Amino acid sequence: MLKHWLWLAELPGLNNQERLALLRHFGSPEDLFLADREELGLAEGVPKGQAELALNRDLSAADRILADCQRLGLRVLTIQDAEYPKRLKSIYDPPLLLYVKGRLPAFDEEAAIAVVGTRECTPYGIASAERLSSELAACGAVVVTGLARGVDSAAARGALRAGGTVVGVTGNGLDLYYPYESRSLYDDVAATGVLISEYPPGAGADGWHFPVRNRIMAGLSVAALVVEAPVRSGALITAHLALDQGRDVYAVPGPIDAPTSAGCNRLIRDGAGLVAEGWDILRDYEARFPEKLRPLGEAPRWTPLPTRRHSAPKAPPEPRETPERKPQEAQTLRTVDLGGLTDDQIALLRVLETDAPAQVDDLIQATGIPARRVLSALTMLEIDGMAGQHSGKRYTRTVTLPD
Repeated sequence: MLKHWLWLAELPGLNNQERLALLRHFGSPEDLFLADREELGLAEGVPKGQAELALNRDLSAADRILADCQRLGLRVLTIQDAEYPKRLKSIYDPPLLLYVKGRLPAFDEEAAIAVVGTRECTPYGIASAERLSSELAACGAVVVTGLARGVDSAAARGALRAGGTVVGVTGNGLDLYYPYESRSLYDDVAATGVLISEYPPGAGADGWHFPVRNRIMAGLSVAALVVEAPVRSGALITAHLALDQGRDVYAVPGPIDAPTSAGCNRLIRDGAGLVAEGWDILRDYEARFPEKLRPLGEAPRWTPLPTRRHSAPKAPPEPRETPERKPQEAQTLRTVDLGGLTDDQIALLRVLETDAPAQVDDLIQATGIPARRVLSALTMLEIDGMAGQHSGKRYTRTVTLPD
């Protein structure tokens, strides 16, 4: 029953990986709901104390969410449904379920492109996002966006004006608008495309939701396009997530002295595909989606040199400020002020080392913090230059802690 899926998704104290592990062990939420303490203790990949949280059989939250979904016209798509995108299911941490408003594309048959960028963008970023997204849509691609201020909203507007399909992945419940001034854009996307969230109705736009939802944007797409982003930007986190998931990454170049383009220029330097028009991306997928994609006019206006390949950009090298340092170099790191950090960020900084990259799973175990909050805190630490990400989704601390 759908009610048991909602019960599992809202069980207090469990992280997404633990929910998925319980689902794998028991096969269905119904069987998990009926399991006794002894059966719960046999679940692989879940500490016994965590597994026993499933003894909480309170269905009131599930009943409320189900009623809200019926009232709002939302569908709930579970990870076991045939319509759940295989592309998304294959990522490291797929959402257990999705709330859907609108018409869901057959993602596995579409050239879906995530278009991301900074909220504090320039007129150049707005114009580029609108034009490129319009071209992507006109050429047959599906545009995936977070509907945030700046580049995300511009990308949605451009694709809608071209009559394309837009997928808006939100960091809040689908009964809310964030930002509120984008409410008409939300409505337009829902009417012609689809809104998606892993958060139930009523869930607010908490800051930690957005880095976590970025994995869904990347996971639904075959590639990510970064339009405008400074060096420390959530859009670059999305680009790194895309690379971790085996997706391609492209970027729009900008002036070499423009801070808002520094992140894009660095991505291009490190191997991302340079984009001046929509077909610069889609030519790499024409053979894969021959019935979906077509260039504007008889031929693309710009053709790269034959030796230049954008379809497999290499992962960016470690940021200069976060190399794997030798122990004797630790004194060169700046000392961080813990006053403005969250408890989760402080806990992670205390277990991270400067010279031994740690896996996310190890950090979850060491801190006891749920996976979503760990990923959110790591993202904010990385953006603020206090942590660095290395290959294999490993992290180090790039600052020293006060005595």
